[in-house]
Amino acid sequence: MKVVIDEEKCCAAGQCVAAAPDVFDQRDEDGIVVLLNETPGPELADDVRNAAAVCPALAIRVED
Repeated sequence: MKVVIDEEKCCAAGQCVAAAPDVFDQRDEDGIVVLLNETPGPELADDVRNAAAVCPALAIRVED
C-alpha cells in the first residue's frame, strides 16, 4: 500500500488525522495534511482507507 496526498486539495479538516493518526498529521501553521508514513503496513490499511473515504476534499489517494 502506498499513500499519496495532494496538498493543493487539502482543506485542513483534520479527518485524516482522526482516522489514522499514525499515518497523517497536520502542519501547525495552516492545518494542511502531513504524511507521516507513505507506506503503512497492513495493520493500518483499514484506517488509511477510512481516512481517504472521509476526506472532504478527496486529497488522499491509496494505491495498492
